[in-house]
Amino acid sequence: MGQAGAYGELERVPTGIAGLDEILGGGLFRGGVYIVQGTPGSGKTIFGNHACYTHAGSSAGSSAGASPEHRALYVTLLAESHSRMLGHIAPLGFFVPELIPDRITYLSAFRTLQDEGLAGLLTLLRRETAIREASLLVLDGLVAAEETAASTLEFKTFIHELQTQAAATGATALLLTSASAGADMVAAEHTMVDGLIALSSRLSGWRAERELEVRKFRGSGFLRGRHSFRITDDGIRVFPRIEARLRLPSRRDHVEGAPLTTGSPALDAMLGGGLPNHSTTLVGGPSGIGKTTLGLQFLGADPEAPGLLCGFYESEAAIRAKARALDLPVAGLIEDGRVGVMWQPATEGLIDEICTDLLGTIRNRGVRRVFIDGLDAMCRIAGDQDRIVRIFAALTAEFRALGVTAMYTRETDLRGTFLDAPSGEPSLRQTSSVAENVVLMRSCALRSGVHRLIAVAKARDARIDPRMRVFDIRPGGLSIDDGPERAEAILADRDAADHGGE
Repeated sequence: MGQAGAYGELERVPTGIAGLDEILGGGLFRGGVYIVQGTPGSGKTIFGNHACYTHAGSSAGSSAGASPEHRALYVTLLAESHSRMLGHIAPLGFFVPELIPDRITYLSAFRTLQDEGLAGLLTLLRRETAIREASLLVLDGLVAAEETAASTLEFKTFIHELQTQAAATGATALLLTSASAGADMVAAEHTMVDGLIALSSRLSGWRAERELEVRKFRGSGFLRGRHSFRITDDGIRVFPRIEARLRLPSRRDHVEGAPLTTGSPALDAMLGGGLPNHSTTLVGGPSGIGKTTLGLQFLGADPEAPGLLCGFYESEAAIRAKARALDLPVAGLIEDGRVGVMWQPATEGLIDEICTDLLGTIRNRGVRRVFIDGLDAMCRIAGDQDRIVRIFAALTAEFRALGVTAMYTRETDLRGTFLDAPSGEPSLRQTSSVAENVVLMRSCALRSGVHRLIAVAKARDARIDPRMRVFDIRPGGLSIDDGPERAEAILADRDAADHGGE
């Protein structure tokens, strides 16, 4: 049998490559023919082998559960020996030598192509697919077949015959081929196939980042655009672009509920009673003002709510030491595992990988409070300042859907102005489109003293007190004045000192 009924739903064939099946809407289609095209070194051979081993039944390096009706045939048209290729993929987690040769068969068609041309190659593929009862065929080196063809028409006929064969047998085919860097990767004859997946590598500053793009996919919708991927110890891992993946929240959100405490009664009062349920709060302030301390105070305010810190500047050991030194309740919660810590050095990373791991941890741990310490670092990792606003808009909606209340930090200058805008207004407007609550910190130098000030700029559906308060950092966290009197006196004295010096 080929694909499901003449007008029935087509049967999916998962690739087993992490993240790719989500981009494809569930996987490839049985009996489909797909080109995987990319520059040399982009990962095509690993891609093809990874698909074979997962299709044949391997799971995290184990052959347990391998299914006899799932077999793969890997045919090469290149001069590289199979032993050399297997030596390259042997360290990867998906590789299971026990699957060779019963479930996965490697076959070289290099000589057949040279001696008998495309007609001989088609005969070999038809015969070996039937003998091996292969339900997945990988043809590595399609460019060699294209170069062997006497004309464009002959190569198109070859692709057409492959499609006819795949439809008749129900075997899904992956055709791996190369493209030169910067070249148009969609040749006219390639538009005949059911799908085209492009692999590439690009420079982002000094870094090289791998990207995957589904250029074409017949039969269903898919996530368009470029998606980052890595070649890891376990094989290929694709990270769907987070704003495309979360274009709609995973479930209906609920914002009703009593306000949540920040851990500071005075700040709760300034917010109109506390943080709105399932909201996102931006905490802006200069370096060293106390943003991280407030975030740790927020995480430790409710021992019954599982929490998560995602940090970019201070390691988990440094965070633990800070929490213990300030005698913050979160120190014990981290020790007990009720508050988890994710640390991502700001020097390297993929923004979609970070967001994927963050959401996965939130779901797995049932997290209810999240503190993201370092929006600026995420902006630098993303490399696209406009994109980070879309990413956080998507994250904010998903946090609400998951019942999470979030807080994140962003750097400002000493007066509380966001660093990427002289007036602060455009930057604050962009951030406000993401954050439902905004808390600003600043410092004020007066004579020989430096005072810390805090104010609430906005809070969702709440009547806030926007007046500034003086605060200090003491054991237990931020100690905020109950009223604005001391802040007003300091600011008045500062204004008088400024005018007196004119």
